[in-house]
Amino acid sequence: MKNTTLVLTTVTALLGAALAGAGFVVYSGVYNVGATAQHLQPVHSLLETTMRNSVRWRARHIETPALDDAPRRQRGAALYRDHCVQCHGAPGVAQSDIGKSMQPVPGPLVDALQRWRPREIYWITRHGIKMSGMPAWQFRLDDEALWDVVAFVATLPTLSPQAYAQMTQAAGAAPQRSPAAAPLRAGDVERGKLALGQYACQACHTIPGITSALPNVGPPLQGLASRSLIAGKLVNTPDNLVLWVRDPKAVKPQTAMPDMGVSELDARDMAAYLATLR
Repeated sequence: MKNTTLVLTTVTALLGAALAGAGFVVYSGVYNVGATAQHLQPVHSLLETTMRNSVRWRARHIETPALDDAPRRQRGAALYRDHCVQCHGAPGVAQSDIGKSMQPVPGPLVDALQRWRPREIYWITRHGIKMSGMPAWQFRLDDEALWDVVAFVATLPTLSPQAYAQMTQAAGAAPQRSPAAAPLRAGDVERGKLALGQYACQACHTIPGITSALPNVGPPLQGLASRSLIAGKLVNTPDNLVLWVRDPKAVKPQTAMPDMGVSELDARDMAAYLATLR
């Protein structure tokens, strides 16, 4: 009995000390979050291990299509050149200044297949990585384009700087394909919630159900579905909300709300979620 009590007391004391230490780091400001200071190695290793295991778990059931045809790799070369090289570099091509300055550093992908399976590279490209500069491309590129990028990344270890330059020059313009081309349907509430986050609407608006830092740029969207007017001009209907989200300056030329390049399909999903905010 005494031994059990001693163990429980010790465990409780250790947990208390750990919580106190964590609280000190969080509230004292002692940990430097500036990108000019690298993460401490234990912090970096903890984040890296967490990220790797999370990706592998979520990608485990994804089926990988054929990736070895030349047209797919060529399309992927154009997409990689336009969207990826600035952060990850390429054979003979350095990262841009933004990529060099990120913490953690987005490393080169010439060794990606040594660390990741193709389905995992697809998952990372589609969903991005929290607390890093890696964005989610799900709302910018369709599945075929995402797999094109994976196919090209798989060829990077075989490319010399000259071969990379020739391949990307021959690729021409990146294919312009996106989920916007999908047939219209009834708004999807859950997808609309995700779309609001992916179009960075929470950067200006406080939106119930979407994590943000409580911005004070645009009005809060709580209760939007109960308002009679949109932007003080349009009757609050789903079609008018889609119009406002897609082309705010057509509705109100002097508005500070920018055109975020929202597709009609995405706007309808966003409107479906916003319609739940009463």
